[in-house]
Amino acid sequence: MKPAIDLTGKRVLVVGLARTGIATALFCAAHGAHVTASEERPEGEVAEAVEKLRAAGCVLELGGHTERTFIEQDLIIPSPGVPQDLPPLRAARAQEIPIWSEIELAWRFLRGRMVAITGSNGKTTTTSLTAHILESAGIPVIVAGNIGTPLISRVGESSDSTITVTEVSSFQLECIRDLRPDVGVLLNLTPDHLDRHASFEEYSRAKARMFENQTEQDFAVLNADDANASQYAPSRPQIYWFSRTKHVSSGAFLRGDEVIFRRDGTETVLLRRGEIGLRGDHNVENVLAAACAALLAGATPSAVASGVSTFAGVEHRLEFVAEIGGVSYFNDSKATNVDATLKALDAFPTGVLVILGGKDKGSDYGILRKSLRERARMVLLIGAAAEKIESQLRDAVPVVHAGTLEFAVAIASENARPGDTVLLAPACASFDQFKNYEHRGRVFKQLVRLLAQTPSQGEATTSGRKL
Repeated sequence: MKPAIDLTGKRVLVVGLARTGIATALFCAAHGAHVTASEERPEGEVAEAVEKLRAAGCVLELGGHTERTFIEQDLIIPSPGVPQDLPPLRAARAQEIPIWSEIELAWRFLRGRMVAITGSNGKTTTTSLTAHILESAGIPVIVAGNIGTPLISRVGESSDSTITVTEVSSFQLECIRDLRPDVGVLLNLTPDHLDRHASFEEYSRAKARMFENQTEQDFAVLNADDANASQYAPSRPQIYWFSRTKHVSSGAFLRGDEVIFRRDGTETVLLRRGEIGLRGDHNVENVLAAACAALLAGATPSAVASGVSTFAGVEHRLEFVAEIGGVSYFNDSKATNVDATLKALDAFPTGVLVILGGKDKGSDYGILRKSLRERARMVLLIGAAAEKIESQLRDAVPVVHAGTLEFAVAIASENARPGDTVLLAPACASFDQFKNYEHRGRVFKQLVRLLAQTPSQGEATTSGRKL
C-alpha cells in the first residue's frame, strides 16, 4: 500500500515556476491545498505562469524567496532545478517541514505500476523504447517525468491497468521519501551535474535512491558492464542485469548476434543485433535495458522484437537530420555531458566535425581527447564553456571558436567533405544560449535545412572561414 496523503487544507509551497512547478501547483490547488508558489524571477519573466496560478487561487511570491514563506508550510515541493542548499530550504529542513520532489507526490496518487528509469545517459531513449515495447504488447502506457511531461500532470490518466514509464533524474530523486517503482532501471553512472552535486559520489547516491524503498516483490535492473552502476545493486528487490559484453545469470545480454533474455534458468532469443536500427554500441545497451524492463513489466518476447524493430528513435538523440552534398548531419543535442558525447562520437568511424560547448557543468573534457584524435577532423566551439574546452583539448584535433551555433554549422559545412559527418553533441548544458536542449536541437535542424536550400552549401551564412 502506498502511504496516503490528503492535500485538502494543507499549506503547500511550490518552489520554482518552470514546467514542473506550474504543473505541481495546479495539481495541489485542484486537490484542495492552500498553494503558495515562490519564484526568483520577477513577474514579467513568468507572466504566463502567473496568470494560470492566480486563476487557480495560488498565492505568489515573485522576485525572490523569503524564509518566512518556507517555514509556514505543511509541505514543500521544490522544482528539479532548485538546489537543495537554498537557504530557505535549509531553514525549512531545520524545522522538520517535509520537502518532497514532485515525483514523490505524484507517485502517491498514481494508479497502476511504475517503471522508473535513470542513469547518466540513455534515459530518454530507453524510456521511450520501453514504452514502445509495452504498447506493442497491447499494454496501456503513460510516459512522463524528466522526458518532458511532469509525472504529476499525467496522474489523472492512470488506472489499475496502466504502466507508467518514468524517466527520473538525480535532481528528482534527491527529495524522495517513499517512492517505490515496481521496476527500477539504472543504466550507467558517469560524472554529470557536478555544478549541482558536491561530488560524483553524491550524484551517484542520489541516482541509487531509486532502489531504496523497493521490496522482494520489485525488480532492479542494472548495467553489468558499468562498474560504477554495479556497485549500487540493492539487496532487497530481485536483480536483473543487462550486458553487451558478457552473459548474465538473470537479464538480457548479447550472445554473438543474438539478444538473449534469461529468467529462472530459461533462455529466450528475442531478436538479432542487426534488427536494432539505432546507431552505436550505447544504443545496444539501451535496447537490452528496455527489453529487460518491458519483459519484467509484462511484455512478451514477440512484443520486444516488434517494438525494437519498429522504434524510430528519439528526437535530439543521434537524430539523423539530412545529407547534403554527401555530408551527413546528426543532432545529438541531448548529449549534455562528456560521456554522452563520447558515446555519440563512437557511433561514427571517422571524418566527424563535432560541435561542442554551452554551459559547463564542472566536466572534464580531456576524456574526449582519444576519441577525437581517432574520429574527428575538427571541433567547433560555441557558448560559455568554449575557453575551458579548448584548454583541455588543445593539440588533440583542430579547434575553431565559432561562438554561435549558426556560425558553427556554417563553418562545418564549408570544411566537410563527402562522407564526413557534422555532429552536434555539445557535452554541455544549453542554458547559456538556449532555453533547453530541445531548443538547441531545433535550431540546429533549422540551420541544416537552410543549408539544404542554399545553392552552394553554406554560401548564404558562412563566415568565409575555410580551414
